[in-house]
Amino acid sequence: MPISQYRGIYKNDLLNKVLPFWIKHSPDFEYGGYFSCLDKDGLVYDDKKYMWLQARETWMFARLYNEFDKKQEYFDLAKLGMDFITKYGRDEKGRVYFSLTRDGRPYFYQRKPYSAVFYVLALIEYSKATGQQKYVEQASALFWDIVKWIEKPALLDRPVLTGSVAMSNLANVMVLASMAIELALIDKKQAYLDIMKKAIDGVKLHYRKKDNILIENVPLNGENRSNWPEMRWFNPGHSIEVSWFVLHLLDFVDDAEAENIAYEALRGSLEYGWDKEYGGLYYFMDIENRPTLQLESSMKLWWPHTESLYALVLAYTKTGDKVWLDWLDKVHQYTYSHFVDSEVGGWFGYCDRQGNLTHTSKGGNYKGFFHTPRALLQCFSVKNK
Repeated sequence: MPISQYRGIYKNDLLNKVLPFWIKHSPDFEYGGYFSCLDKDGLVYDDKKYMWLQARETWMFARLYNEFDKKQEYFDLAKLGMDFITKYGRDEKGRVYFSLTRDGRPYFYQRKPYSAVFYVLALIEYSKATGQQKYVEQASALFWDIVKWIEKPALLDRPVLTGSVAMSNLANVMVLASMAIELALIDKKQAYLDIMKKAIDGVKLHYRKKDNILIENVPLNGENRSNWPEMRWFNPGHSIEVSWFVLHLLDFVDDAEAENIAYEALRGSLEYGWDKEYGGLYYFMDIENRPTLQLESSMKLWWPHTESLYALVLAYTKTGDKVWLDWLDKVHQYTYSHFVDSEVGGWFGYCDRQGNLTHTSKGGNYKGFFHTPRALLQCFSVKNK
């Protein structure tokens, strides 16, 4: 199937299936923000507001308004989220909560920086929609706080214990890159380019040449800690997502080695992470084929597949190499036969290894109106080089 036909499918799916489902069921017009925990028919099964998803959904509606269609509805929905998160989302120290009650009271604080990461991205995208510099200034200030929080976890009340090992975490590399890219698009400061170069160095550190994959954790002192499961941890979805992030970074930083790693890691992650018996990408894997601590490792989730769709469309658009189109057909067929709800709209999220649906949810406390619409939008919007 030609790439133009795939793009047509993704555009139709976004406009006629995914968007209508989330616009109908997710906005909370009474208290502000969005419901993210939606069952198959849009029923809210948890009305708490999870800041990952509040900020991600704000970003998504703002991105639709900025780059796809200047519909007032998209802007109004982005504002619904932005008003909520800026009113309730942060504590007196400026840290971002993990979850709130429906009406905005603090419920849980997670001692990690990721809620703040998506808060930053929402601020940046909303600033483009409004033209208001104050959101850029808030995003930049919080970005540098996040840099410090990652470098010194104790600032988030996460003490460094004597038995711990200093390590690089691929998720941290990825989120710093994602924020720096978006900030650099509106502010050409050298400091953001420096963060991007540092992120590329981080990707190289995580690259396992033997298998052409990006592993999750690497000890910074070079010590062999293969006796710990977290040092043998491979997440195919993250590795694939970081691969396309690197291709975006290369729009700002010229690095031939990083470009080669991006394509090799994309290919290697698909080959290594693909279930040869039942199809689909594994959730987690152990690079020494030992048991994983995560009991859900063999499950097949929507988001690694959405990341793969965009990574493959991008790789084929940039190179014209048929290998990416062949993989796109393989991933597309699995994705659209397992996760897409063609009747009600939206996508299911979770299958067992054999591909049987395990949960009827279409959103939860970590995943919601983000990975799927972002990938679909990116797939049909990516420009030919």
